Amino acid sequence: MRWINPRELQELQNSESPLLIVDIRETYETKICKIPSLHIPMAEIKFRCSEIPMEKTLVIMCKSGKRAEATANFMECELGFKDLYILDGGIMNWIAEIDTHLEIY
Repeated sequence: MRWINPRELQELQNSESPLLIVDIRETYETKICKIPSLHIPMAEIKFRCSEIPMEKTLVIMCKSGKRAEATANFMECELGFKDLYILDGGIMNWIAEIDTHLEIY
């Protein structure tokens, strides 16, 4: 598991790499702001992991990065996922560096 900053993520999104962002925030948070991603709240990862393709590069995203770090660790150690990144600073950092039009909460 590695950290990725918003600019690096944007570059990966623009490449041909098979990438999937997994947004682990709560539903109420995604109603405030979101970027294209698979939404599975943190508490549901264990039960919905079959929805996440193991062959893709995964970027785990939350609001600030703390929940994403714990989730990525769980996914790697307990569920066997290999190619994991954590979005450093979460969606708040994405808003600050990439898309200032999204609502801050």
